[in-house]
Amino acid sequence: MRKPDPVTLETPLVRLEPMTAAHAPGLEVAARDGQLWKLRITSVPEPGETAAYVVAALKGQQEGHMLPFAVRDLASGKIIGSTRYHDVVPAVERLEIGYTWYGRSWQRSHVNTTCKLLLMTHAFEVLGAKLVGWRTDNYNFASQRAIERLGARKDGVLRHHALRRDGTVRDTVMYSLAAGEWPEVKAHLQYQLALPRET
Repeated sequence: MRKPDPVTLETPLVRLEPMTAAHAPGLEVAARDGQLWKLRITSVPEPGETAAYVVAALKGQQEGHMLPFAVRDLASGKIIGSTRYHDVVPAVERLEIGYTWYGRSWQRSHVNTTCKLLLMTHAFEVLGAKLVGWRTDNYNFASQRAIERLGARKDGVLRHHALRRDGTVRDTVMYSLAAGEWPEVKAHLQYQLALPRET
């Protein structure tokens, strides 16, 4: 598997841009849409902490185990959230997709499916990943449903696994999708995106 290098991924509606320090103000505005930092089960930066959030993401990129993106809505030109590859392990041809969040106005829209389709297509078809993984808080039921809608399989639960922002310790629910499963999942995601959406 190739190590993920910064790359722009886009459709006519959404662009995933390699995260830079210049994205911090837009990310802070996006996080205010729904005051997402108040959710104890996410890693969305609090007001005034977005620049440090970006610095930490870029440090992970420099160390070779992350590739963070800012998500831009092309119709409005606004930054609406963030996502990234993380826990990148080229030696075993595996990476994970996570640290994903979108302003509340964009949740339950085409955005998450579109972004995941872009990220999985790049991971499997360009980088040569054999497995893409996801992880989420055991109480983040919305995230679990979203991951399952993508076609990922639940691998299990890592108990007493990681700290939440409030200092409590979470169980982590693990999911994955193997390269052999990708063609069918890709076809289904493309089908879902082609369906008319309720307005």
